[in-house]
Amino acid sequence: MSARILLTLAAGVALASCGKPKADEAPASQPAAAVEEAQSTGAAESQPLPAAFDASAAIAGVYKTDPRHAYITFSYDHQGYSKPWLRWRSWSGELNWNPASPDQSSIVVDIDAASADSGVAEFDDHLRSADFFDAANHPKISFRSTSVALTGGAAGTVTGDLTIKGVTRPVTLDVTINKAASDDFAKAYKLGFSAKGVVKRSDFGVDKYVPFVGDDVTVVIEAEFVMPRPESPQ
Repeated sequence: MSARILLTLAAGVALASCGKPKADEAPASQPAAAVEEAQSTGAAESQPLPAAFDASAAIAGVYKTDPRHAYITFSYDHQGYSKPWLRWRSWSGELNWNPASPDQSSIVVDIDAASADSGVAEFDDHLRSADFFDAANHPKISFRSTSVALTGGAAGTVTGDLTIKGVTRPVTLDVTINKAASDDFAKAYKLGFSAKGVVKRSDFGVDKYVPFVGDDVTVVIEAEFVMPRPESPQ
């Protein structure tokens, strides 16, 4: 056998042995980035959730809506195609908060019925018409609470009388007080809350196109209320 053939066979055996993994060879270590990601994920999962705000810590008194941070939006089903969101551009509210006896608290909301805003002028005109809110004859939509109940921590319910187009019906909202604190920038006490409920519009005579357009209307409130702080003595 020639030397060239022997060299060729030797090279083939060497290459084959290099390509075959050893049975007891340890698996390759994970990339550092993957290890760090796993560690950070585990650390995040082990972190305790922030404690919910305790509504009893809010300062007692009469708060009024901050119009720069107060929103009432509503949504309905449009023939199954979409669930558009609209808002009321003009409204005001007053919250009389009693942290010692939350059930003695109350809230009043007044909405300009002509201020429904869909972002489409022609549709807004239709909403103001007698087909819907009839703002010319019923310029105000109002809510007057009849009961306030905390169900734990910062969560609770507010039940009250909602009046639309001269018709009054009871409505219950699920409410969460998000935060209450003394705001140095505003020089006022602030209290912010979220509320959500469902209203059947036909109950108030706003039944145009039902059932082709949804009867159930989801109402969401995101609002901040303010109360002036007492002046500090000079």
